[in-house]
Amino acid sequence: MTRAMEETLEIFGDINLTISMLNKEDNIIKEDIYSQLTTVIQNSDILDDALVQRLIYYASKDMRDDNVLREVRMLAGEVLVSLAAHDFNSVMYEVQSNFRILELPNEFVVLALAELATSYVSQSIPFMMMTLLTMQTMLRLAEEERMKEAFCVALEKFSKAIYKYVNHWRDFPYPRLDVNRLSDKIFMLFRYIMERWATVAPTMNTLAIVKAHGPTVSLLLHREDLCEYALDQVPWLLNQYKDKEVDFHVTQSLRQILSATVLYDIGLPKHLRRSICLNLLQQVCRVPEPPEKENELEASSCFLILAHSNPADLVEFFDEQIRSSNEAIRTGVLSLLRSTVSAEEPKLREYVTSIERTVKVVTSDHSVKVRKSVLLLIQTMCEKSYIEAREGWPLIDYVFTQFSTANKNLEKLIKSSSHEDEKGEKCVQETSLEVLKTLDPLVIGMPQVLWPRLLTFVVPAEYTGTLTHLFNIIRILIMAEERKNLNGKESTALVISTGAVKLPSPQQLLARLLVISMLASLGKLVGAGAVGLLKVLPEIIHPKLAELWKTRLPELLQPLEGKNASIALWETMLLQLLKETLWKIGDVAWTIQLSRDLNHQMAGYSNTSIEKKFLWKALGTTLASCQDTDFVSSQLREYLIAPNQLGDQRQGATFILGYCAEKHLDIVLKVLKAFQDREKFFMNRCKGLFSGKKKLSKIDVMVIYGVVALHAPKEQLLTRVEKEIMFQVLLLYTQCCQVLGMSVMTKDMDLQMSFIRSVTEIGIAIHEAQEWGFKFSHKEVLLRHMLDFVRDEPLDSLATPIRWKALIAIRYLSVLKPQLSLKDNLSILEENIRRLLPLPPLEKLRNEGQTDQDREHIKFLYERSMDALGKLLKTMIWNNVTEEACHEMFNLLRMWLVSPREWERERAFQLTAKILEKDAEAPENFKIGALLGLLAPHSCDTLPTIRKAAVSSAIGLFFIKGIHLEMDRFEGIQEGVGCDDAEVQIKISSKLAKIVSKFIPSEEIRIFLEETLDGLETLNPTCTKACGIWMITALKEQGAVLEEQLLDILNTIYHHMPVLRQKEESFQFMLEAISQITSFHADAVVANILQKPLPFDRDTKTLWKTLAENSASSGKLLPALIDKLDSGLEGDIFTVDTIPVACAMHEVVSAGTPVTGLYPELFTLLLKLVSCTLGQTIPTTALSWRRQVLQHGETQAIPDPCRLSTMTLKCVQAQAMKEGLAKESDEGDNLWALLCTPDTHHIGVCVLARSMAMWQHGVMLEIMDHLILSLTSSSESYRTTGTAFFSELMKEPILWKHGNLRDVLVLMDQSAWDSNAILRQMAIRGLGNTALGSPHKVKKHKQIMLESIIRGLYHLARTEVVCESLKALRKILELLTERDVSFYFKEIVLQTRTFFEDEQDDVRLTAICLFENLASLTGRRWRIFYVEEIKKSMISFLLHLWDPNPKIGTACRDVLIVCIPFLGLQELCGVLDHLLDGQDLPRVRDFYRQFCVKLAKKNQEILWILHTHSFTFFSSHWEMIRSAAVKLTDSIILNLTSQYVELLDQEQLTTRLQALRQDPCISVQRAAEAALQTLLRRCKEISIPQ
Repeated sequence: MTRAMEETLEIFGDINLTISMLNKEDNIIKEDIYSQLTTVIQNSDILDDALVQRLIYYASKDMRDDNVLREVRMLAGEVLVSLAAHDFNSVMYEVQSNFRILELPNEFVVLALAELATSYVSQSIPFMMMTLLTMQTMLRLAEEERMKEAFCVALEKFSKAIYKYVNHWRDFPYPRLDVNRLSDKIFMLFRYIMERWATVAPTMNTLAIVKAHGPTVSLLLHREDLCEYALDQVPWLLNQYKDKEVDFHVTQSLRQILSATVLYDIGLPKHLRRSICLNLLQQVCRVPEPPEKENELEASSCFLILAHSNPADLVEFFDEQIRSSNEAIRTGVLSLLRSTVSAEEPKLREYVTSIERTVKVVTSDHSVKVRKSVLLLIQTMCEKSYIEAREGWPLIDYVFTQFSTANKNLEKLIKSSSHEDEKGEKCVQETSLEVLKTLDPLVIGMPQVLWPRLLTFVVPAEYTGTLTHLFNIIRILIMAEERKNLNGKESTALVISTGAVKLPSPQQLLARLLVISMLASLGKLVGAGAVGLLKVLPEIIHPKLAELWKTRLPELLQPLEGKNASIALWETMLLQLLKETLWKIGDVAWTIQLSRDLNHQMAGYSNTSIEKKFLWKALGTTLASCQDTDFVSSQLREYLIAPNQLGDQRQGATFILGYCAEKHLDIVLKVLKAFQDREKFFMNRCKGLFSGKKKLSKIDVMVIYGVVALHAPKEQLLTRVEKEIMFQVLLLYTQCCQVLGMSVMTKDMDLQMSFIRSVTEIGIAIHEAQEWGFKFSHKEVLLRHMLDFVRDEPLDSLATPIRWKALIAIRYLSVLKPQLSLKDNLSILEENIRRLLPLPPLEKLRNEGQTDQDREHIKFLYERSMDALGKLLKTMIWNNVTEEACHEMFNLLRMWLVSPREWERERAFQLTAKILEKDAEAPENFKIGALLGLLAPHSCDTLPTIRKAAVSSAIGLFFIKGIHLEMDRFEGIQEGVGCDDAEVQIKISSKLAKIVSKFIPSEEIRIFLEETLDGLETLNPTCTKACGIWMITALKEQGAVLEEQLLDILNTIYHHMPVLRQKEESFQFMLEAISQITSFHADAVVANILQKPLPFDRDTKTLWKTLAENSASSGKLLPALIDKLDSGLEGDIFTVDTIPVACAMHEVVSAGTPVTGLYPELFTLLLKLVSCTLGQTIPTTALSWRRQVLQHGETQAIPDPCRLSTMTLKCVQAQAMKEGLAKESDEGDNLWALLCTPDTHHIGVCVLARSMAMWQHGVMLEIMDHLILSLTSSSESYRTTGTAFFSELMKEPILWKHGNLRDVLVLMDQSAWDSNAILRQMAIRGLGNTALGSPHKVKKHKQIMLESIIRGLYHLARTEVVCESLKALRKILELLTERDVSFYFKEIVLQTRTFFEDEQDDVRLTAICLFENLASLTGRRWRIFYVEEIKKSMISFLLHLWDPNPKIGTACRDVLIVCIPFLGLQELCGVLDHLLDGQDLPRVRDFYRQFCVKLAKKNQEILWILHTHSFTFFSSHWEMIRSAAVKLTDSIILNLTSQYVELLDQEQLTTRLQALRQDPCISVQRAAEAALQTLLRRCKEISIPQ
């Protein structure tokens, strides 16, 4: 199944679902359904027949249902009509079945039939006769207005359908029908409606009749017999022009009727045509309400039809109507004429002259609307060639006249403030220009109309506004003529034929075109047009100019291509063209006439305009080119004596004499001197005053001298400038400053400005002409004058340009010979800076202005003053040959660059940017580092202007240094710094720093860093951040080459550290800088910081921490410190230098520096340091005493080097634990106290060894490799430390497997014989732990190990050694057999027994446990011996059941259980089992009595042995043991047989018991008392005398 079929089925399914909802009575649902169905049906190519039939049924039903909303019924009708596209016959059948004769149908049935007729003309025409017959029977039944309206709509639609069939019957697919029968029925229906309904119809029905009127009458016109009737109905239609809503449809019906008359070639009666024209004109010229746009367009279309049918009558009608004085009628007729001409009706061309004459009728009308309409009509006539040579020129002249008239009227209206009239005149003016803009001069007949009379509008000033288009028209005409001449075609005869028109002279044309060409520099088209016209007019100006202008004018146009030319450059080029033109012509008379014409055109331009200024210069240039010196002299004298003819007399005279001096310097100076001499005479001055003519003043003459010097030939200037020019200027200035011959301080701004101007221009002239030997003698005097002017300016305002102009003068004077000293230069610059930079902010200065113009003027002065100061600084700084002098001058700006006032910083940076422009040339060896460090951070300053200037300055520094940067990489930076987002500014500054930092000369890095560090101290937060970024970036780029400067750089940083600590962010940048340096020179930086005294102060600690945390330095820091510590511990001897290293390591590691990879070496070195510093002190010379303040009587605490080292090791271990290289110590923090105490150091080392992560066997192996050297160290302390550490490692099987512990075992055995007790102890422990780590090694080396360990049992002076030996024996004996131990068994047993009563709990416990272990090693050889030793030891075991140490009691119970079977006393085990199984221990007395009862029954001998050994325990220092011994004695006496009782030493026993009755312990006293009573009782029993 194809996709199309699937979509069709989907649509059918949707429609079926929709149809099922039409059974509901909900009107809203139906409205939505029918709206969607219309779209679906129209967009579906195929619909199922059954579906169509269902839709027809529902749509027809709802369309006719009066209970359904009207909107729904209309939509149902639309659906029904849409279905006709799929099944027309079924739809027509459905509609016709409800459209029956003599039966009034439903309104919507009629409307559906009407819609079917227009939508399906071809299918409807066969049904049309039946429909019209049926409808004819229904009209008289219609009474409701809606029904009548529906029949009118049907008549309209049926008429349109039949009209289409009548005119296009050949296009229909069936034989031609009898259209007369159809039109007959239409006629009868129309007549009935017009006779019965039209006369009484309300507005709604009238509109329906009007709509039907046009199509019906148009249809009837094709019948000759009905034509008259049809035309008779037109007046009724015209009478319906009453209502805006109806008017358009009336005009529309008229258009249809007029179109039909043209189609059927029916002539309208004259009276009817006139009536139609009048009514239509009324629709166009409706007053007071304007016509509807649609109605106006329809009316215009009607006139176009009339123009086609009878143009003569229409033109006559227009001529008649336009003679009316009614403004609306005139504008209407002109508008209709314009649309008629635009239609280009061929028949109308025969009446061009008549139309021109009709237009001329209203050319004297002063109405703005009429004038505008005339102009628009002329525009259209020109476009459509409706202008002919004989009558056309007045119309062209009218366009220019209207522009001039509008200009004059506007000048009057501006004074009267009539805004509405002003708007109208501007409209006329704009329309005039639009006409000229669109005028095509090459349209047939136009060249003859326009040429040469157009030239009359070139020179007059009132037509200046039209020159752009005028020049274009003239240029097109001339170029077209040239093309025709080249192609050999017939010429249009463009010759200068004046006729009745007076044409301008060549000099007038040249003068006008040259002046207007000046506007091209401003980008104005009129200027370019003037140049273009000059290019095509050379032969008209003068025959000799063709070749010259052919080459020079294209060169002249080059600066204009793509952009505006510089005004000065363009002016120079035009004046050069004028010079060359006059030289080429070579006609003195022609040149004189040109000067006169230039003079005559003075009045046509404003004094302030660029054209006027050029005109003065052109006049001076023309006089300079004139060879008639007498004429030149006379003209110059006239301009000096009567300068008012020039407009602005000062400027005019200045420019004329100045430019004339280029060729006639001698004449100009003589004329000026003569004028000065003439003015000395009082009478001459009086004549001028009484004549009312304003003359040139001394100030004017002073200005003229300056311009004359500027334009004087360079070869003549230097010989005459001091005496004939500068002397005269100073003389005139002095005279102006005198009153009655006395010199006074004058505040005449004009005088000051003029003097400054003159001095500036003379300075420029001398500079440009200066020779090596020339020295300007007036230089110092003039500089003093200029500085005085600057000093006199106020520091709180900027109202005059004196400061600005004086700065310019100083700049040009400064470069003249003789050269000023550095001191003088600095003085001049400082004075000028101090007089400008402290001014209030620009906005404050501007607010002093009273008007917007004042404020803009202040802004202008400010910008120019800043620019002038910048250029002065640039000139004076770079004119110095030494870099020291340049830096001295730059330093004048330093305080302003960091000023807290942002407006002062802004000015300073603008000046700096000016100084550092790329074209500047710095002296050799000029250093940029300090300036870069000063300027660059301000790329993040508060103002965008500062930021931009800082960036420009930073880039400029590299260019003046001769370092050429890739400018492409700076794209976006200048724009980016304008952003106010601080983050964006920082990013931009960072980007700039990355680009340029690599280019900073390495030898200047230190001074660059020093400047940035100063900035970190003083600048605002954002600039501070930029300082840090620049500093870090520079160090990243150039850190590798700073080795020679390293110490100086670090000292500089340390110097700033105390201040920077107060600013957190700045301090962090400083720390990061050190980190960057460390990344390149880790060893040097580490050595430098380690030189700081102990204890480290806060800054030093922070340094270490930062270096550790910074990614740039952290990787190299710890290795460097390890190397330092390693070298400091050579020879295993503590040196003072190692402690700072340890302290540094503590700070580094505590900052989270990873120790993985370095841990083995780091750990062993620190452990070595701890060992070597045990009991040591730091010399006081290595300490810092400067920061701690001591109370009265308090002394400085000396740091313990061992404690410091231990804290570092602790820190390393903590980090190692985080990294999984170590584990938590079983002693916790007590480990470190043990480690740093000499007496417990070895214990701490063992604890530390146990905290090592043995699963990291790779790490442990490295540690072992490093630490094994300690076992043979010359330092006893370090040897002890290593032995203690290895003693714990010996019990790790994995280390035995992968390590070299076999060698350690040998060294351990040797150390077990050492004289140092602790060393022996640790060695023995290591030997013992070997049993846990490598049992096979124990068996292999049992003899050596046993001998070494047993020897330790004889070290009675140190119980630690003994205890360690006992423990070692326990571990080792567990691995050995009785045969392995046989040789040493007796010795071990005997030595072990000696420690059962040792004061040390650990010794007692270990000895008892060892004795128990020996039971398994007796064998046959030693069994009897062991039994005897058990008997001797049994008393200890029984008494120590109640040892103060519970562990010993438990051990005694265990050993008794093991040993009693050796004595054959298994029955006693039950008592012991009860002792072990009980929840609580039994009472001592009860236990002993039970035990002795059992023992007495089995072996009285052992009971007696216990008695004999008990005496020694009566004096035990443990109370519980003494008490137990007495209680045991009590039980023994009680259970001895009479035989043994008799053997008792009753006296001795009594004495001892009597003594114990005085024991401090009450328990002992009571036990002694009880035992004594038991003894007495037993003695009494066997009758032993007391």
